[in-house]
Amino acid sequence: MTQTGSGSAEQALNKTGRPGRTLWKAVSRVVVIAGIAYAMAAGYMYFNQRSFIFVPTGELSTPDEKGLSGVTVETAAMADGTKVSVWHVPPAAEGAPTVLYFHGNSANVSSRWKRFKQILDSGFGLYAPSYRGYAGSEGSPSEEALISDGLEHFDRMAASGTPVIVHGESLGSGVAAAVAAERPQTNLVVLEAPYTALIDMAWDRYPWLPVGLMMSDPMATRDRVGKIAAPVLIVHGTEDRVIPVEHGRRLYEFAKDPRQLVIVEGGGHSNLWSNGMWDFVLAAWVKWHEGS
Repeated sequence: MTQTGSGSAEQALNKTGRPGRTLWKAVSRVVVIAGIAYAMAAGYMYFNQRSFIFVPTGELSTPDEKGLSGVTVETAAMADGTKVSVWHVPPAAEGAPTVLYFHGNSANVSSRWKRFKQILDSGFGLYAPSYRGYAGSEGSPSEEALISDGLEHFDRMAASGTPVIVHGESLGSGVAAAVAAERPQTNLVVLEAPYTALIDMAWDRYPWLPVGLMMSDPMATRDRVGKIAAPVLIVHGTEDRVIPVEHGRRLYEFAKDPRQLVIVEGGGHSNLWSNGMWDFVLAAWVKWHEGS
């Protein structure tokens, strides 16, 4: 009887224990699968992160094809030998500045031709480099390379004695701020639809990833804009779905005087130019230079 009772108890224990072990195995399997999936996703993001930041597309047109007579396409050799294309024309008006223009992350420098036409129609000069890895240029883009190239471009252009407006569009706003922070002779800095930092945007979009450990190009504009000695004009649209307008407002707080923040009601990420962007730049130039 005792043995029979003991056997019954052991069988009952086995029966009650089996579901627990089965559940534990199922949970463990799910955890392992989730861990593998997370590692694969994180690995993909890490090794492909620059393809999300730098998106060169299209063929590089010539200035003549875009109706920009007088603009020359130069080939500039960077310090490491990498050759990049530059659209360049000196100012037509006496005493007018040259706009050192750093474009956004997509398409290429020739896709900004309508902007360039307005700049040239104002009598200003233009110096618009194509980033490494973009149409017309060799190499591969990175934060370090673009900023290093930007400083070289500034020095080449400033050597002519022209006043300099450093204009950064979207991705280029980080390059513009970094260059101006290192070159106090800059006369005006324009940050169009800027970001506080690329790493801040990554935190917002991918909160499930350790972006602080993963990101190769943090581009922390917020840490550089306060080092700029020149006047700073920040322009942002309230309907910007790529870089929220809060980034522009926060950057304004980091910048030093003289500074100006223009918020375009209803403005998006890519249509600020058609919503008075160049008028804002001209007004800022008159206010801080011609009007001083």
